[in-house]
Amino acid sequence: MERLEKQMDFLLRLDRMKQVVRQTYLADGSRKENDAEHSWHMAVMTAVLAEYANEPIDVGHTILLTLVHDIIEVEAGDTYAYDAAGNATKREREVRAAEHLYGLLPEDQGAYYRALWDEFEAMETPEAKFANAMDKMQPVILTDAADGKSWKEHGVHIAQVMGRNARTHEGSEELWTYEEELLRKNREKGNLLP
Repeated sequence: MERLEKQMDFLLRLDRMKQVVRQTYLADGSRKENDAEHSWHMAVMTAVLAEYANEPIDVGHTILLTLVHDIIEVEAGDTYAYDAAGNATKREREVRAAEHLYGLLPEDQGAYYRALWDEFEAMETPEAKFANAMDKMQPVILTDAADGKSWKEHGVHIAQVMGRNARTHEGSEELWTYEEELLRKNREKGNLLP
């Protein structure tokens, strides 16, 4: 029962992901998405778009990476991609949260899920590269669909988005080309500053 209690405690803690509000709006612009929605969307994107990975990937493993990558935000909070001050302390906050949250699980599971998070962060395996490409692409396609709403609200420059997405091509050259076209279109429409 102790093992099950630890697992249930962890799972209930994850329910808080539904309360971590991100800066990206839903495609219809009606409200901002939360971390649980973001992770779910990335998982489905991985299943649908896996054929565009630069290298063959284990789709199930890649989906796991997308599902666990933001668990730490339950405690560390979501750091807006273009928040320089928040990003300065992001890694420290996230590592501390990872140690605590994955430590709630039975030791074997905690080590396994922490290793998945570390793999995502390191971005060295084909699966981690593709999962990271999904993480960068998902807000771009939503923001494009919402006519640049969050970019306009925060006065985001195209160079900021390009910089944040600079390694997307490592997961998928083809999807990066698609994303570049979306960004170019949004720059022309004035949704992204020069």
